[in-house]
Amino acid sequence: MGSCGKNGGCPSDYIAVAISLLCFILLLIKATLPFLVHKVPRPKGSGFWIPVIQVFASLNLLLSIVMSINFLKFKKKHWWQSCYLWAVWVEGPLGFGLLLSCRIVQAFQLYYIFVKRRLPPIRSYVFLPTIVLPWIAGAALLHKKKPLNERCHLGTRWIIPVVLLHTTYVAALVGFTVAIRHIEFRFHELKDLWRGILVSTSSVGLWVTAYILNEIHDDIEWLQVTSRFLLLIMASILVLAFFSMSSSQPLLSKMSLRKREATEFETMGRALGIPDSGLLLQREPAPDIDPNEPLDKLLLNKGFRQSFMAFADSCLAGESVHFYDEVHELAKIPVDDPVRRIYMARHIIEKYVIAGATMEVNISHRNRQEILTTPDLAHPDLFNNALNELLQLMKMNLAKDYWSSMFFKKLREDGTGSNGHELEVVTGWNYSPRLSCVHGEDDPFHEEHPSKSSAHDTNTQDVEQQ
Repeated sequence: MGSCGKNGGCPSDYIAVAISLLCFILLLIKATLPFLVHKVPRPKGSGFWIPVIQVFASLNLLLSIVMSINFLKFKKKHWWQSCYLWAVWVEGPLGFGLLLSCRIVQAFQLYYIFVKRRLPPIRSYVFLPTIVLPWIAGAALLHKKKPLNERCHLGTRWIIPVVLLHTTYVAALVGFTVAIRHIEFRFHELKDLWRGILVSTSSVGLWVTAYILNEIHDDIEWLQVTSRFLLLIMASILVLAFFSMSSSQPLLSKMSLRKREATEFETMGRALGIPDSGLLLQREPAPDIDPNEPLDKLLLNKGFRQSFMAFADSCLAGESVHFYDEVHELAKIPVDDPVRRIYMARHIIEKYVIAGATMEVNISHRNRQEILTTPDLAHPDLFNNALNELLQLMKMNLAKDYWSSMFFKKLREDGTGSNGHELEVVTGWNYSPRLSCVHGEDDPFHEEHPSKSSAHDTNTQDVEQQ
């Protein structure tokens, strides 16, 4: 083992680097393949950038360990090989600190949304940099004091503060998880958080042990080789487990890449088990649709609603009808089931209400802010004002043209006015003639769910094939 114990390049070093590279490739596959396979639109907001930051932090953590602890046999001659660049800045604030902070942000969001029943008071793009600040301060202090030797090892007196900083963030993640332990999540977020904590605690425990041994006993070559091998392997397991057990995209977690029946959960309504959620599956004769009936009453007829939605999509103005359809699904969830109502409400806010949403609806700023600042995401009247406002817009902009369209003619010819003959019974809505509004904000999952490219396109095809 001779010189490779100090200078790097031992066979075990290359094995550890190969394993870490494999773990990172698996992480990238985990992050991208569901979108490629299921053609899900790219998420907006923190649903996109928090997972991206997790991948970035994972790469930084692994790369910084490789570069700073002599895994590869090279001499440090250039500024970009500096110990303070890799062992202090990349490994700390941009690596482990950023990775743990992303998970803490997710737990914080889950706590506010499901325990407080409101959107988090601090947006993720503000909260995340705030909780990374202690890492930046610590890195700045180390850079100023310059305690690292030529092999990037800290002195004994600096190890305890560094270890305490690592364990403090794990403890913060545990604290938020304990606070939401009584919530009966539908997508196993709590189980994933506990698994993530178990993996991170075990990994950090072994990682810290290897780190201390590597820092203190730098004169024992076999111990150096063994400790740095264990250090990189545990870091690789940590980053892969952290992303794989992420709670940021619960609906996508239902879309198993190994199951052909992934479309079973292509909408949030189906994933939540809402009765008769989704498309018309049965085509039975239905009573004639009377154009003189109020639009809000006609939309209760599922067959009419699907036909009207397909027409609106063909006009590139289907957001309002899709919003109506998902709020209709929300109304089927009992009021005494707040967890499922919160899931559905957050999905609707994320998809239709927040600024820049993929299917953002045209509602007043007052109503939008009213929703975004609601004190109760499970409230049965949360979207009433917005729904009334959008009904008025649909009457003015879509309804008149629909009656002369091929969509209405085909609906009457096929006799698919409803799924069964009945109107769907929904409680909790007050259809008043007044105009109204809506609201939305930052998500603990922040994902976009399959929309027009899945269920909505199928609606159009069904009508056109008749």
